[in-house]
Amino acid sequence: MADTLVIVESPAKAKTIARYLGRKYTVKASMGHLRDLPKSRLGVDIEHQFEPTYITIRGKGEIVKELRDAAKKVKNVILASDPDREGEAIAWHLTQLLKLDPKTKCRIELHEITEPGVKEALEHVRSIDADLVGAQQGRRVLDRLVGYELSPLLWRKIQRGLSAGRVQSAAVRLICDREAEIIAFVPQEYWTIDAKLKAKGGAFVARLTAVDGEHASFSSRAQVDALLNRLDDVSFTVAEVKQGTRLRNPQPPFTTSTLQQEAARKLHFRARRTMSVAQQLYEGLELGKDGTVGLITYMRTDSTRISDVAAKEADTYIRDNFGNSFVPDKPRRYSMAQRAQDAHEAIRPTSVMRTPEKVASFLNKEQQRLYELIWKRFVASQMASAVYDTVTVNIVAGPTEWKANGSTLRFAGYTAVYEEGEDEPANGKESQLPPLEKGETLGLKAYDPQQHFTEAPPRYTEARLIKALEELGIGRPSTYATIIDTIQRRGYVTLEQRRFIPTPLGEKVNELLKEYFPEIVDIDFTAKVEARLDQVAEGALDWHQVVADFWEEFSQRLAVAERAIPKEPESFELTDEACPKCGKPLAVKHGRFGDFLACSGFPDCRFTKPLLISIGVPCPQCGAPLVERQSRKGRRFYGCSNYPQCRQVFWDRPVGKRCAHCGSWIVEKKGRNGNLHWVCSNRECARQYDADDPELDDLPRLEEKVAIP
Repeated sequence: MADTLVIVESPAKAKTIARYLGRKYTVKASMGHLRDLPKSRLGVDIEHQFEPTYITIRGKGEIVKELRDAAKKVKNVILASDPDREGEAIAWHLTQLLKLDPKTKCRIELHEITEPGVKEALEHVRSIDADLVGAQQGRRVLDRLVGYELSPLLWRKIQRGLSAGRVQSAAVRLICDREAEIIAFVPQEYWTIDAKLKAKGGAFVARLTAVDGEHASFSSRAQVDALLNRLDDVSFTVAEVKQGTRLRNPQPPFTTSTLQQEAARKLHFRARRTMSVAQQLYEGLELGKDGTVGLITYMRTDSTRISDVAAKEADTYIRDNFGNSFVPDKPRRYSMAQRAQDAHEAIRPTSVMRTPEKVASFLNKEQQRLYELIWKRFVASQMASAVYDTVTVNIVAGPTEWKANGSTLRFAGYTAVYEEGEDEPANGKESQLPPLEKGETLGLKAYDPQQHFTEAPPRYTEARLIKALEELGIGRPSTYATIIDTIQRRGYVTLEQRRFIPTPLGEKVNELLKEYFPEIVDIDFTAKVEARLDQVAEGALDWHQVVADFWEEFSQRLAVAERAIPKEPESFELTDEACPKCGKPLAVKHGRFGDFLACSGFPDCRFTKPLLISIGVPCPQCGAPLVERQSRKGRRFYGCSNYPQCRQVFWDRPVGKRCAHCGSWIVEKKGRNGNLHWVCSNRECARQYDADDPELDDLPRLEEKVAIP
């Protein structure tokens, strides 16, 4: 009979931990948060120190009952939700629901889901950290005040379905400000001149650096031609040869932010996808005879610190597989950002001996690629520097000075395992130069003048935006995926060629907030609020005071904006369909959950109905047209137009053909390169097809029972 109940957040984690603990423990999952602020009202008592009112989340009642029943049957309850502020808050809510004293020892932190990690955590049971809970509550209340007070104002003044938030609005401002810079940017012409030269040991290229002792600068072809005319019959002579050595050091192991950035660069993973796959690797996967094992440490961390045990294991692996010369003289320790929280280690493999090759057969493609990225980055971070032999050659020719740089890799060091990705390809790389001697005369093969134009600052990629948010202190790395998802779902920005562009709606909302609520979109103000929440987590501030200080100014601005902002006339597109109640044309309107049809005679007539977009494929159940719909969370799905009589739904777009293997319906998915491929919707089959495969023409089509409008 078990005498201890351990509560974690997810069933996958529960399954992994249960395997390590044995019969004396019962392990159950809370399925995330069980309590939250109510959706139907503000849920914050402004008059009484902003105290929140929590209710059980709809649909979680059975889980609460199950946990209460399980808690009554044991002597001890251990709360093992994630080791961060959100996890601490979940643990605190569980103490309230299960009537536990949060001051008793009931909380553990699982930094890695391995047998040693779990057993070590159970040796360090502690009470609930009230400061961490306070920081999470302060953030939640602040976000609720902004969302529930400011969003309705935007609905009334601009259009329904809009939202604003402390962090999302600051992120939109970054994108809008960058777009304004790009629009205002005026390109400037400039020229460079290279000389293709010939030495005794071979040919190479040098670049003009100075003319008559001044920095070389050309704004037109005429200036270039004038100089080249002066260089008739000049000879090129090597004035100086400098040889040296350059070291390149590895990057530190991943934090949440750097993992999201690098996965975006190298794997083309969106932030949400990265965090989802990392969660799977952390919670544990089945590894054959080894059972279920957590493959990485906790993936929400600001720290670059690693344990001594991990460092020693990496040292052993590197020596055994690369040799002693690939191990640095001293163990590597990396500095951290000023705002970094050092509660957890960096993201690393739980055992470096579980190489990507050893676990590849047990992981799906996404898991394997992300694990390989994390593993390689960690191993490289503990390796010796790469060493390059460098040479710089200064050349004179008449009134001009030229320079050529070259480098050769002498020792690969960490680059034998991993090199960091780049947002943009490098403009040019150093090449290897032929042997050159001071005083050597060079032959001129040709001049190569090149026209250039200064470039506007680049639009934000997801990696760049995450990096900017972190550097500016906006939000927390664990929230970036949600922020990016929200600003796209609200229609404030679009992602084109993996770069963010503000929409007219996003720019309109941004301008309104800048005028009437400058603190909401002010980068420094948002960062200061985050810093104050960090102080709450450290026990230096009370969250009630942080919220009160914010509310004092925010409430005043709300009152001014309500009076001052004129209501924009609602714009909508009329259709040819008549309202069945009054006969006026129906119009396409925008709502919180997508577009819908409504009577143009509103408010005299309040008729509405869903706007159904047919995808040209019949429902496999009843034959009615399948239509595109949107969930309450903004996710697109495909359902039967005959709802609620028929409840057939697909999360991926059906293509109207059956799988040749099992007869289930084929759906369309988009790969990481944007290429479409077709997959059987039956998970047990999951057979893949190339969308342009001519053999698909022979697959059976779904029978069409009614005409598709």
